[in-house]
Amino acid sequence: MKAIQTSLIPALAFVAVAFGCGIYSPYGAQTSGAKTYSVSAFELVTPLATAASALALTEELRDRIQRQSTLRLVNGEGELQFAADITVWDVKPVNVQGDETAASNRLTIGLRLSYVNTLVPDLSFERTFTRFADYTSDQDLLQVEDDLVGEIGAQLSQDIFNATLGNW
Repeated sequence: MKAIQTSLIPALAFVAVAFGCGIYSPYGAQTSGAKTYSVSAFELVTPLATAASALALTEELRDRIQRQSTLRLVNGEGELQFAADITVWDVKPVNVQGDETAASNRLTIGLRLSYVNTLVPDLSFERTFTRFADYTSDQDLLQVEDDLVGEIGAQLSQDIFNATLGNW
C-alpha cells in the first residue's frame, strides 16, 4: 500500500503543475485556451517595400506560430488574430570610414502589429516592432534583399511570438 501511495504522489504533482497554472501548449506558448489562429497578409504602407517581402514576412510569422505552438492556422478569423502593416522600410549607411564612404548599409523593417485575442480581449494590443540587418556596401540591396528579409523576418516573428504567446 505504501508503494502505491509513494508512486501516486509524483503523478499528482505532475497533474497539478501541468494543468493548474493557466493554459499553455507543450511548447510554452500561452494560448488562453485558443485552438486556432489567423495571420492576415501584411499590408504595405511604405512605398519602398515589395509585395514579395510582405508575403515572406507574413509567412515567417505563420510558420513561427505553427512551429512553436499547438495552434491550428485557419484562413478566416481565428481565435487569435494577427494583422500587420509594414510601416518602415529604410536603408541607411553605417560604419562610415575615414574617406566618408560607408563600409556597410543597414536595412530596417518596422511593423505595426494588431493582435486580437477573442477569448481574452484584455490581452489584445497594437504595437510596433522594428528590426534591422546589415550588408556590405559593395552589394546591391536587390542582390541580398531576400536573405535580409529572411533574417529580419525571423527576428520580428520571434519578437511578435514572445509578445503575444510567449508570456513575456
